[in-house]
Amino acid sequence: MQITSRFTIAVHMLTAIDCFKEPEKRTSSFLAGSIGVNPVIVRNVMGQLKEAGLISSSQGRSGMSLKKDLKDITFYDVYKAIDGIGKEGLFHFHEHPNIKCYVGRNIHKALDGRLRQVQKAMEDEMKSITVADVVNDVKNLAEHEK
Repeated sequence: MQITSRFTIAVHMLTAIDCFKEPEKRTSSFLAGSIGVNPVIVRNVMGQLKEAGLISSSQGRSGMSLKKDLKDITFYDVYKAIDGIGKEGLFHFHEHPNIKCYVGRNIHKALDGRLRQVQKAMEDEMKSITVADVVNDVKNLAEHEK
């Protein structure tokens, strides 16, 4: 179980879009340089953020812009836009426990509720953290570098 690097790439992108006001610094090429990935990866993540209504973009040098205030974009919003949790939930359960074994017969009943509880705790925590929190931290850290 691991959230892919697309999540942190998306948070990095949203942070940079807010921090860099110059349109030429909000292009996939510039952001790819900041993130340290190929521009194609940035464009793929950009498409997901755009589809989720978090950013807008246009062809050429005008770059990307935020469609929502970052204090209104939570980690959970980014997660849903980028990785999301499928129908099965956060945990993928092995499909064929042996019903002739008392552990196999009862493992779903014993685990399912607990796994839902863990997923809910993670989601609740993600809903409490905004991208604006990250922007504030980045700006404070950069200020202390001076």
